[in-house]
Amino acid sequence: MNRRRLTQALSVPVLRPQPLALACAAALLLTFACAANAQDQPPQTSEPAATPPAKTTQKKPANPDAVSNLDAVVVTGIQGSIQSAIKAKQNSDNIIEAISAEDIGKLPDSSIAESLARLSGLATQRVDGRANQISIRGLSPDFAGTTLNGREQATIGENRGVDFDQYPSELISGAAVYKTPDASLIGQGLSGTVDLHTIKPLDLPKRTFAANLRGENTSNGSLNHGTGVGDTGHRASFSYIDQFLDHTLGLAVGFAQLDSPVQEKQYQAWWWSLNNGSQGAETNWGAPHTPGMPDNVLSQEGMQLRAKSENQLRNGLMTVLEWAPDDHYHSTLDLYYSTFNQKTYLNGAQWSSSPYDNVSYSNVGYVPALPYPIVTTGHIDGLKSILQNEYTKEHDKLFSAGWNNQYDFGNGWVITADASYSSAKKRLHDAYLFAGLPDQATSSTDFATPEHEGFPDFRPGVNFADPSAIFFTDPNNYGYNGREEFDKQKDTIKAFRLEVSHPVGWIFSDVNVGVNYSDRRKTKQADVYFAWLNGNGSTGDTYVPGFATPIDPSFRSGSTDLSYGGIPGIVNYDVLRALGNQFYLTQRNGQSDWSRNYTVEEKVPVAYVKFNIDTSLGDVPLRGNVGVQAVRTDQSSDALQTNGDALVGRISDGTKYTKVLPSLNLAAEIADKQFLRFGLAKTMARGRIDDEKVATSAGVALVNDGPAAGQVLWSGSGGNPKLKPYIAVGADLSWEKYFGTSSYVAAAVFNKNLLNYIYNQTTLDYDFSRYVNDNPTLTPTSTIGSFTRPENGTGGKMQGLELSGALEGALVARALDGFGVQANFSLTNSTLPVSAVSSIPGSPSTLPGLSRKVANLALYYEKYGWSVRIAERYRSSFTGEAVALFDQLGYTRVLADKQTDFQLGYAFDHGTWNGLSILLQVNNLTNSPMKTEQIAALPNNVKVARPLEYDTFGRTVMFGVNYKL
Repeated sequence: MNRRRLTQALSVPVLRPQPLALACAAALLLTFACAANAQDQPPQTSEPAATPPAKTTQKKPANPDAVSNLDAVVVTGIQGSIQSAIKAKQNSDNIIEAISAEDIGKLPDSSIAESLARLSGLATQRVDGRANQISIRGLSPDFAGTTLNGREQATIGENRGVDFDQYPSELISGAAVYKTPDASLIGQGLSGTVDLHTIKPLDLPKRTFAANLRGENTSNGSLNHGTGVGDTGHRASFSYIDQFLDHTLGLAVGFAQLDSPVQEKQYQAWWWSLNNGSQGAETNWGAPHTPGMPDNVLSQEGMQLRAKSENQLRNGLMTVLEWAPDDHYHSTLDLYYSTFNQKTYLNGAQWSSSPYDNVSYSNVGYVPALPYPIVTTGHIDGLKSILQNEYTKEHDKLFSAGWNNQYDFGNGWVITADASYSSAKKRLHDAYLFAGLPDQATSSTDFATPEHEGFPDFRPGVNFADPSAIFFTDPNNYGYNGREEFDKQKDTIKAFRLEVSHPVGWIFSDVNVGVNYSDRRKTKQADVYFAWLNGNGSTGDTYVPGFATPIDPSFRSGSTDLSYGGIPGIVNYDVLRALGNQFYLTQRNGQSDWSRNYTVEEKVPVAYVKFNIDTSLGDVPLRGNVGVQAVRTDQSSDALQTNGDALVGRISDGTKYTKVLPSLNLAAEIADKQFLRFGLAKTMARGRIDDEKVATSAGVALVNDGPAAGQVLWSGSGGNPKLKPYIAVGADLSWEKYFGTSSYVAAAVFNKNLLNYIYNQTTLDYDFSRYVNDNPTLTPTSTIGSFTRPENGTGGKMQGLELSGALEGALVARALDGFGVQANFSLTNSTLPVSAVSSIPGSPSTLPGLSRKVANLALYYEKYGWSVRIAERYRSSFTGEAVALFDQLGYTRVLADKQTDFQLGYAFDHGTWNGLSILLQVNNLTNSPMKTEQIAALPNNVKVARPLEYDTFGRTVMFGVNYKL
């Protein structure tokens, strides 16, 4: 690789420094300054006395990347966690990042995703205010592979990205993130691979029991009264690990329960526009005049203010049975099972205030801004206020089993067989109903909305919490009174792996030759029903939008608090009971609903060979690996064909392809504990599963205009079961220096060329010969027509810089013994040959989901039993998805996110209380909001960026005890 050229490619314009970035850089510079001096200075921290390992006859191959294995000298706590993670990073042949548990059942954060998000080059996406999915090096979660003990895992989502909330942090002992793959890594992702580890009982010297109990409280209070979801919850776990038969049989059992509330305050500005004047919708779109609105001022055209109360109940059970009766045979059986139950109550008020809604304004106030003044205060008359109450119940089941058997023949030959099964089942029930003023009466409100992000202050003239004023009805002619949906999904992965290894010679220590076969099948079913009030019709000629019915008093249950947006409250009621008694249902699957009924199956045999390098270049030790994977994919899909909302029939299709993926990893120890690493690999990731489905909407129509006038032609849109995978070639260069017991500094650059990317494209010569024409009155002129679907196209590139380090305070000064710092910073640039949001002209040509800057900073103190840690993570803004904003088509940008967490603990290490520790944790210490903005063109085609969503989740305080025996 031309290092000089890569360095030039990574040059970026000078940026305005951010406080967190400056702090990270300062910490890293301090680490650099101490690195040279640390070689001659012994660490000031005291280490526990070595405990000799228990007698065992087992002989297992060392996995340098495994951070789940605890050494015989067990160092726990924050520094122990850092030491174990650094050791895994240092000993790996690949470029990896790692996290390790502070002790049995104690990851350094309250969730796996939060711990992973603190690693260099990784960022989290918050769901319900919590870290749930992980992006590696700027690519979306779908591009990251996730394994549990080296095995691919089924997912509850519609795509490949793993929801890490499904895996209790108390049952995970560590994780390794592979930024460069090797040939033996199965299930690797395009951006990287996260391998979660559970504990191995024979790695511990003796029987161990650990228990954990924490209570939690969220600062947002209880928002939906009467639902049973409050602001308190708990987490509990226990782990039992033991060894039998002279330490040849090991057993580990762990159970974890999460009962956690979510209280979320939501606000959304629907869209923004210029109404009146030469630049507005009146002149450019022919929209009605908006009385009372000044000319050429930018105003909000509608809003949604909602409160979410959610209860999450998760039970997880992990069992590991390990047997090593002699020096030759080693067997491990891993079992994991979890259930996840979630009940969500989402209630709120909304209205549209555009020129088309016959509203009028008075006392309008606005502030100067560019390109147009922004309306911030005033009064609106003529609003058709909509109250929407929604209930969602989700039930998930995850099961994973793996049985690994290894036999060492004693003459260099080792054979390993691994069989695994993973399943994820999801059932979802969702229902919502509309309410408002009877007879489509209108209301008014005073308003004060922020110029930038923040909550508004609305003061409506109607009390929405008054049950005598609010009825079930269709306030704004939506065409139905409510909706109910039932979803079922099942994802299974069956896999078998066989590997043989043998010493080689020359520059190679040994070779691994293996095969793996996996069969993944994901099936989804969605059934949608519209709800109609008893006594009202359900067809176009019988339905009356203004038909209204009082809410049965027996179904009412308190009120929903929207006071953070100025509205004191709205009526709350039991949605399912009301739906079952005051409404009737008709099935109403539309095109988008039918398309969610499908099956996708992927049969993937893999063959690989990997040579492990162990040699030297002169006096420089050199290790690593070189190898190749051959991946054969047979993918197929079965789904429904529709013509618009009309169901036509079933359709099937698929494809087969083979990809060859070479890889090289080199690690040279250029000085004592100083490494220069190089990685070069070709990687692949299959497309989103919902892109691979064959679900299609297609039909024929008579062309009236243009060159094809008079012809009957096919057209359609849908998924693409013949989709080929994303392909990238990546090169990595990393320098790492280790010193002290838990200190290091590292700098890395990487370049990833995306040879193949996936875009939505329209094909003009698509063959519709397999499709059914459901219009007997029209005979198509040809079987060839236009079809819009995901297609393979040319890719782009990513380039990045990553800095990371950790420093023990004792290496700087004796007075800082017990203090420490961890920091990392990454800068990533990306380009695509077309817009990332291809449906929006002029949208950015960067990868969706890419945060250009990601940084983490953690300061800790650990001594005399006390431990304190404060950590902050930051990710810059990134491009979201295309959105239809009423009369506009735009895209979203998720704004920069910064979250601070705090941890304080004390561990008793002697006397009666030995083994007991107490822990206080505060997540989202500053109540950091989630903010998005919408980028769209105004009626005069001037593009503006204005606030879209502003949501807060409150801070979560957890306090509890841990006991280890």
